[in-house]
Amino acid sequence: MNSLPSLDSPLSEELKKKFDQIKKDLENLKDLILKDYRKNLVGFALLPPRVAMKGQEPLEERRELEDKDAINVLMLLNNPADKKLNKFDFADKASIEVNKLAKTVDPKIKIQVLLLDELKENCFDGKYELLQMIAMGATIYDPKDFLAAIRISEIHKSMVLKKFDKYIVSYIAAGSLFRGDKKSNDIDVYVVVDDTDVKRMSRFELKDKLRAIIIGQGLEAAKITGVNKQFHIQTYILTDFWESVKDANPVIFTFLRDGVPLYDRGVFMPWKLLLKMGRIKPSSEAIDMQMELGEKLLERTRGKLLSVVGEDLYYAMLNPAQAALMTYGLNPATPAETINLLRETFVQKEKLLEEKYVKNLEEIRKYYKDIEHGALKDVKGAEIDRLLKGAHEYLQRIKKLFNVLEGRSETIKDKKMHAEVEESLKDLFSFYGVKNKPELGLKKLVGEKKISKQQLDRYCELQDARKKLSKAESQKLRRVARLFVRRIGENIQKRKSKAIEKSAYILKYGDKQCKAYLFENVIFLLEEEESKKGQVVKIEVKNHKFGKPSKIELKEFYDYLTTVVVPVHATLTEKYLKEFEKVFGKEVTLYLH
Repeated sequence: MNSLPSLDSPLSEELKKKFDQIKKDLENLKDLILKDYRKNLVGFALLPPRVAMKGQEPLEERRELEDKDAINVLMLLNNPADKKLNKFDFADKASIEVNKLAKTVDPKIKIQVLLLDELKENCFDGKYELLQMIAMGATIYDPKDFLAAIRISEIHKSMVLKKFDKYIVSYIAAGSLFRGDKKSNDIDVYVVVDDTDVKRMSRFELKDKLRAIIIGQGLEAAKITGVNKQFHIQTYILTDFWESVKDANPVIFTFLRDGVPLYDRGVFMPWKLLLKMGRIKPSSEAIDMQMELGEKLLERTRGKLLSVVGEDLYYAMLNPAQAALMTYGLNPATPAETINLLRETFVQKEKLLEEKYVKNLEEIRKYYKDIEHGALKDVKGAEIDRLLKGAHEYLQRIKKLFNVLEGRSETIKDKKMHAEVEESLKDLFSFYGVKNKPELGLKKLVGEKKISKQQLDRYCELQDARKKLSKAESQKLRRVARLFVRRIGENIQKRKSKAIEKSAYILKYGDKQCKAYLFENVIFLLEEEESKKGQVVKIEVKNHKFGKPSKIELKEFYDYLTTVVVPVHATLTEKYLKEFEKVFGKEVTLYLH
C-alpha cells in the first residue's frame, strides 16, 4: 500500500501547506470510513482535478458539477456480503453517508463511490478514463494493491501502445487480483499483438522479440511506480491466440472468462461475449488433444526430478481431468476448480469415479504449489517413483472414465442430431402445408421445386445411418445433419421474407406517409417518429373491419414476424380502403413498397 507523496521544495510554501492539509484530512477521513466499510473497501484515492464523474452520485447529486476547488476522491467498493441487498442501493447509501462524513472534515471533499463491478463494466464498454485518473492520482488506502495494479498496468500499457501503436489489439488484466479473489500474490496482464501482416520475419522470431521488449517495459513500469507485487506479462500473437481458442486451451478459456480489458480494439470483448453466450464449445479434436496430452507428458516425467513434479506430472494428470469434464459438457475450468468439479461431478453425482483418484490429483497439485512457492526444494527419487506409479494408475482410470463419457456423449449427440432434423422437417412441412410422411413429403416438395434434391438425399442418408457408427462416421453424419437443418431454415426464411414483402405498402394520408404491413388479421404501421421511439401502431382486423389502433413496442412487431409460420397478406378490397378512410380520413392512398 502506497501513502500520499509529499511535495518537493520547488513548489510554493503555500501550496505545500495546502497539500499537507489535504493529506492530513484525507487520512482522517479514511479512518472514519474504515469503521463502517473496512470489509468492502477496495481502495481510496485522491484523483487529479477534473470535472466530477456523472452517473454515480446518489439521487439529487446525480448531475455534472465543475468545481475547480473540489478535492475529488475515489472510493472503490466490493459488492455487499449480503446477497439479498441490492449492490447499487448499497453504493448509493454508502455515497450519502461518506459524503456527509467528508463535509465534517472539509466541505470541498467530493467522494465518488464506485463498485468494483462498475469499474469492470466501464472497461467492458471501452471507457478507460477512470483508469487513467487512478494512475495519475495518489493512493490513500489500498490493502490488496488493486489501485497499484491499475497504476502499473496503465503506465506499462501506455509504453506498449507508444512503441507498437496499431499492432496492439488487446491489453487485458487477469489473474486472482482482477478476479476478486481474497488472496492475490501477483499482477497478471496479457498483451495480444496483431501478426497477421508480418512478412519480414517468422512468427516465432516476432513473438520472441516482442516478448523481450514488452517484459522489459514491464520492469521499467515497476521501477517507476514502485509497486512491490510481481508483475507478470504474457504476450500472445493474434494467430496463436486464435489457435488457443480453437483448441479449447483451458488457460485461454479462463483468460476470456475472467479477463478485464484495459484496452481493446474489438478482439477480446467479442470472444468474451461469445463464451458467455455458450457459443464457444470445445471441439472433439480439442478434447482428444487434451486426453493425448496426458500420456505424452507422463512419458517426459521419467527423465526429470524436481521439474517433473513441479510442472509436467501435474499437468499430465490435470489435462485428462479437464478433458473428461469437457466431454461431460462443462467448459474448461481453472486448476483449483477442476479438482472440485471432478469430485462433485464424477464421484458424488454420477458415481463413475472413486474418491482416491481425486485425492491423487489433489496431492500432485499440492506438490506443484509447494515447488512453485519455494516451500519444497527437493524431491527424492523414491518419492518420484511413487508419484509416477500413482499417476499411471490415475491416467488408466481416467481413460476408462473418458471412454464411458465419450460413448454416452456420442449417443446424446446422435439423439440430439436426429431430434433437430425431425423438428426442422416439422417446421418445413408446417410452412408448406405438407401432410405426407417425411420421405414422400420431401419428394413432393422436390417435385414442386420448393427444395433441392440434395436435401432429399441428405435426409435419406441420415435415415439409412441409424445403426451403430464409429466416432468418425458419427461426426461426418452430424455435419450432414447440420447442413440439412441450416438449408431448411434458410429455405423457410427466404420464402417467408418474400411473403412479408408482398404485405408491405406505403400508406399516404393527408401530408403524411408511413410503411404499412397488411396481413390477414392484423395491420402494422411504422411511422417514422414513433419508430424512433421504438413503437409501432397495431390494428386488429376481424371480418374486414378494423379495431381501434394501439401503440405497441417495436419488439412485439418483430416477434410477430419471427413466430408466424406463414404470413398471409391481406387482399385489398373496397371495404379495406373504406376502413382505412375511417381511421385516416378521405385522402388515403396505398402503394406497393
